[in-house]
Amino acid sequence: MLRALKGEDITGFEEIKTLTKTYHWFFTDIVAGSNPTIPTKNQVKKIIVLNELIQRTETFSKRDPTSTVVLPTGDGYAIGFSDSSEKPIHLAMELHKAINRYNESQRGTEKLLIRVGIDTGPVYVIKDINNIDNVWGPGIILTRRVMDLAGDMNIFASARIAEDILKLSAEYKKMLHPIGSYHIKHGEELQLFNIYGEGFGNKVAPQLKKVKTVTLDQSMRSVYNFKFETIEIALDVVDIKTMLTHHTWAWTVRNVSKETKDQIFYTLDGDSPKDFAQMNVKISDDKGKPLEIQSLNVNKPYHKEFVVKLPPIPPKKTKSIKLQYDWEEPDRVFLNRVPSDCKQLTYLFSIPKGVDIKVRVLKINMDTGLKILAEPSPVVKHLEDKTIVSWSKQNLKAYDAYQFLW
Repeated sequence: MLRALKGEDITGFEEIKTLTKTYHWFFTDIVAGSNPTIPTKNQVKKIIVLNELIQRTETFSKRDPTSTVVLPTGDGYAIGFSDSSEKPIHLAMELHKAINRYNESQRGTEKLLIRVGIDTGPVYVIKDINNIDNVWGPGIILTRRVMDLAGDMNIFASARIAEDILKLSAEYKKMLHPIGSYHIKHGEELQLFNIYGEGFGNKVAPQLKKVKTVTLDQSMRSVYNFKFETIEIALDVVDIKTMLTHHTWAWTVRNVSKETKDQIFYTLDGDSPKDFAQMNVKISDDKGKPLEIQSLNVNKPYHKEFVVKLPPIPPKKTKSIKLQYDWEEPDRVFLNRVPSDCKQLTYLFSIPKGVDIKVRVLKINMDTGLKILAEPSPVVKHLEDKTIVSWSKQNLKAYDAYQFLW
């Protein structure tokens, strides 16, 4: 081994003598399984629930252990069946129906959401450092790529496996829907099918139109370049039946980097599924001039990420930015986590008169999930046509999180 690391003679290493094996792959993970705004205990609970629900499915419980590959992936699984190309779809259908039943008793971010990729292809079986069989090859790699393109509760399949399955039964033709060809890594393309039906899948596929790519790390660095002089969050309930709420975020940011900056990153979450195009998103500067959304990084039903183009802000200078959007808040809860140090956070809330509300402001430890009543207490005013709630806090630290309930 030492000689090999030095670039010397590397003879003696075991050559791959076995042939590849072809499996029909089911690959799933939990949507937002590593979202830093969700307490770690809640994330672990979802993993435990996913494990249990997979084990309860008939397809998994009656599998042939000698011909099935089961690989944990942290917050999901890659499962390969060697005996039938139909098994990954049946497993996905059973699992979705079980998750939908489970989610009936859950709310908001407590709901378990997954994405599934299905494909068929060869892999090499190799020993890992614990001398346990593992696999690697195009079969499992491309299945992961299929899954990565899926959104919340989507079941995506490659054309390679879908076209074979379509020949087996008229029922499959009702649930497999071609959605086009998409680019993946290394210049490759995948033709995809969206699988959905009564109680499984999601007919709404994420918008996979090619946009300028900005990674999350790059986006987050655009936030770290700023500190907040003020943050003002205003929520105005405009429909009490659906709790459709007009959100206004007014930020005054100071460039604390050593370079002129011209972009900033936003992340939005909601309790009801919403497409970005339906949210009436508007961003403007302190003079009311519209600002351009430079890239839409994530457009999932409950989660959005995007980068906004700013007028150049030199070091140590400030700029005011206003974001407005509409999103239902049926759980009557709004969470705000400040992305950087903030001198003053102000919360304003209004709702039409006559609606019974229970106002609370909680400070949340995002690591443990612990919630305590925040100081000072919010101020409630009852006007002729609406109720107004106000609350303010000074000298917040990066990642401080507050939950507003009504």
